[in-house]
Amino acid sequence: MQARSALFDLYGDHLRARGGRARVAALVKLLAPLGIAPPAVRTAVSRMVRQGWLEPLRLASGPGYSITPKAARRLDEAGARIYRTGRHAWDGRFDLLVLEAPASRRDRQRLAANLTYLGYGTLDDCTWVATRPGEDVDVLLAEAGVRYERFTAAHAAGTPGAMGVVRRAWDLAEIGRAYERFVAEQKPLLTGVTVRSSDEEAYAARFRLVHAWRTFLFRDPQLPPALLPERWPGSSAASFFDRHAARLRPAADRYVEHCLDAGNRLARQKGR
Repeated sequence: MQARSALFDLYGDHLRARGGRARVAALVKLLAPLGIAPPAVRTAVSRMVRQGWLEPLRLASGPGYSITPKAARRLDEAGARIYRTGRHAWDGRFDLLVLEAPASRRDRQRLAANLTYLGYGTLDDCTWVATRPGEDVDVLLAEAGVRYERFTAAHAAGTPGAMGVVRRAWDLAEIGRAYERFVAEQKPLLTGVTVRSSDEEAYAARFRLVHAWRTFLFRDPQLPPALLPERWPGSSAASFFDRHAARLRPAADRYVEHCLDAGNRLARQKGR
């Protein structure tokens, strides 16, 4: 688990609801159960500051970092997709992008990763399609300096034709297998965490569960049910995720509060 990715998970799943800020020592302590060393945390924090995701601030308990408005928007959007709280009915139309691909391979890869995250699939090197308009996609393309045309399109053949477009843009069979692997890999790890486990163990197990589930933001466009195959593995995987994420949440919350309160207690003692 990379420290930068883990920090996004930490802020999004735990700290966003607690003001989106934490002292450096708390960040280090909260990522220690995941095997992430303090120098890696500090390096990742510095990188996220340079990229505009975090900003330094002085807390009563010591130096810390808060999410920026840019990060808050990204975390809220990711949270809605992770917990599927922002579903919209499909109106039968696609958001279609025809763009001029960047010249450098690195820029093309970065652009492809960002468009994939926003729910777009590729029909060819220059044509991208999504079943819903991606938030901030115009900003993304403008910042990348990419010239593009954007259309709203509906397939003349209706849903059957739309399903053909979906199968060209995404490898649903591979995405389905990834969901099956997710359940198979997580099940033995989660069944070992019981009511007798410590809060730290429950927190670490839940953190890894959410971290693994979050990777689907970069591969599954969360298509409308009408465009999915029958017995879609993503549905059963989502039920599995929801069940265990909810089961482990109370203990995980207690551990987070313990780590955050430790600094506050120390600050109060120093102030006496």
